[in-house]
Amino acid sequence: MKEQAIHIICRESNLKEWQVRNTLELLLGGATVPFVSRYRKEATGSLDEVQIASVRERYGKLLELDKRRETVLRSIDEQGKLTDALKRAIEAAETLTELEDLYLPYKPKRKTRASTARERGLEPLAIRLMKQADDDLAGIAREYLSDAVPTLEDALSGARDIIAEQVSEDLRARDAVRRLFAREAVIRSASVKKKEAEGEKYRDYFAFSEPLRRCPPHRLLAMLRGREEGYLNIRIEPDESKALESLYKCFVKGRTAAAEQVKEAVEDGYGRLLCPSIETEFAAAARERADDESIRVFAGNLRQLLLAAPLGQKNVLSIDPGFRTGCKVVCLDAQGNLKHNETVYPHPPQNEAAKARHKIASLIDAYRIEAIAIGNGTAGRETERFIRHMTFDRNLQVFIVNESGASIYSASAVAREEFPDYDVTVRGAVSIGRRLMDPLAELVKIDPKSIGVGQYQHDVDQTKLRNSLDAVVESCVNRIGVNVNTASKHLLTRVSGLGPQLAQNIVDCRRENGAFPSRAALKKVPRMGAKTFEQCAGFLRIPDAAHPLDNSAVHPESYPLVERMASDLHVTVGDLLKNESLQRQIRPENYVTETAGLPTLNDILQELARPGLDPRTQAGVFEFSPDVHRPEDLQPGMKLPGIVTNITNFGCFVDVGVKQDGLVHISQMADRYVSNPLEVVSLNQQVEVRVLEVDPARKRISFSLKKE
Repeated sequence: MKEQAIHIICRESNLKEWQVRNTLELLLGGATVPFVSRYRKEATGSLDEVQIASVRERYGKLLELDKRRETVLRSIDEQGKLTDALKRAIEAAETLTELEDLYLPYKPKRKTRASTARERGLEPLAIRLMKQADDDLAGIAREYLSDAVPTLEDALSGARDIIAEQVSEDLRARDAVRRLFAREAVIRSASVKKKEAEGEKYRDYFAFSEPLRRCPPHRLLAMLRGREEGYLNIRIEPDESKALESLYKCFVKGRTAAAEQVKEAVEDGYGRLLCPSIETEFAAAARERADDESIRVFAGNLRQLLLAAPLGQKNVLSIDPGFRTGCKVVCLDAQGNLKHNETVYPHPPQNEAAKARHKIASLIDAYRIEAIAIGNGTAGRETERFIRHMTFDRNLQVFIVNESGASIYSASAVAREEFPDYDVTVRGAVSIGRRLMDPLAELVKIDPKSIGVGQYQHDVDQTKLRNSLDAVVESCVNRIGVNVNTASKHLLTRVSGLGPQLAQNIVDCRRENGAFPSRAALKKVPRMGAKTFEQCAGFLRIPDAAHPLDNSAVHPESYPLVERMASDLHVTVGDLLKNESLQRQIRPENYVTETAGLPTLNDILQELARPGLDPRTQAGVFEFSPDVHRPEDLQPGMKLPGIVTNITNFGCFVDVGVKQDGLVHISQMADRYVSNPLEVVSLNQQVEVRVLEVDPARKRISFSLKKE
């Protein structure tokens, strides 16, 4: 199976055989995608994470196909119908569709009209009709009359049922109809009668049609959701006359009365069996493509969010705003530890603004606060305005933080484990502050689906979504690297090669024995075997370690190479890291070995120039317009500062501080044609938008990024 899979993957991906073979051997040997991508470039030909994951996914699907193939062969063989030709065809099938088409005539079925007709002895009549040489239907049908088949019409009808089933299972027929669906299938949606008012939000699809191949993923998912909620009916089919014409060419021969019976059976077989079968197939394929695209967009947004600029290690005062229940205020030290929590009531109905100002000012002084984080939920704008109107004895940066998913975290087992003595409101405020300090370290504690940067995430394939988002989290964590002496168990869990148990073991060892002095010391962690150490070591950082490379992305297996470089220059590794002129003297080609080629050596040289440097930029302050607070404040033509909160394949959503995001449709993103919104914007990007339209009834706001 493996050799056949390698051949198929190479053909589909245009990769070389050695690249696929080596990649699979590494993955099957227990290597992770981040490790293979970063530290085994010579073996894979520098394939990136997406390509490596694609090879892994396709190989998994081919394994599933092979298991299904074995089941099919066994089933047909048990029926005594497995010929050499059929076996060869089944073994050569490269797709599940091809395999299932071959199996269809032999697949055990529940009772059908055709099987009933066969039980009544009408199969010989069907065979006779298929020859299409007879005009005397009464004469040939009379031979098959019985107690179970009392009339001539019963005999002919049963024979047609058998022919109809044969037509629906015929490979030529299925291929012909499948090609027509691919070219010309139209998706149509209509409202369910008497549910129009209840399903008003699907009004655009009450009488809608377009070619299936042109239907964008978000539109398909919207229609499917409408159907699942009981407001829409959906059909996918091509022009029936064209489908029947192609089938007539395959099955109808001549102009005899028998040929007319075959024609009638073809029409029945298409409408009752073949068309619904292919419709189901194309609906599933379209759904899968829509799912994949939705997941791709969600994953891209999540990656940007996780790699958002961190504030860094600063003392932060974090506020989870509220009206009636007050604003929850917490003070965090530079490591994100909770030092104090308080509730203030600057807004109605209590209106204790003076008292709140005094309390916040005293906390800022007592805990040497350097920045303020304010959640963007209920009362967020009002709290921001309240804080910005205060005067402080120091230069304080004020940040609005997207709190999507914070409530999920605050009620989770993770939060209860971290803060068993505090309620959900305090935990939520802590999460908001920590998100500002290091978005990645905090967001890994939350189910990615709850972070709120996708669309239709509850409608798509949940297993595929979870796997994709988990891969993004793992990729981001390993790209940045993790300080093994400060990282939480949840962050360590996402490191290549580690998992919940090993992450906990690392935390336990750290608690019992103090900080790890070196990467090598990690080998003493229980269950940290050689293979696991190989997979994780390059992604773990140890600041102030004796060996300077322990705080870099250089893998321990490459330390001897760097030590040789330093020795050849008559300096220490530490000196080499600090001196760019020395680094420029290194000729990587002089250090090529059997296991370390130029790709690895060039990575090492890049890392020597910036050891342990966080590739993320630093968080910047943003302010909404002070003149708008509600959708009612917006007027067409207004220009406003905003933040991109979500990106879809049809545009992006922008928050301008009115508690409702507005859409910048893809047609309004630039003064040129835009095929992908990511060409123009990124998540959390600060933009200036122009108000196009405000529709209070439908709760829709439209913006433009175009110049006037």
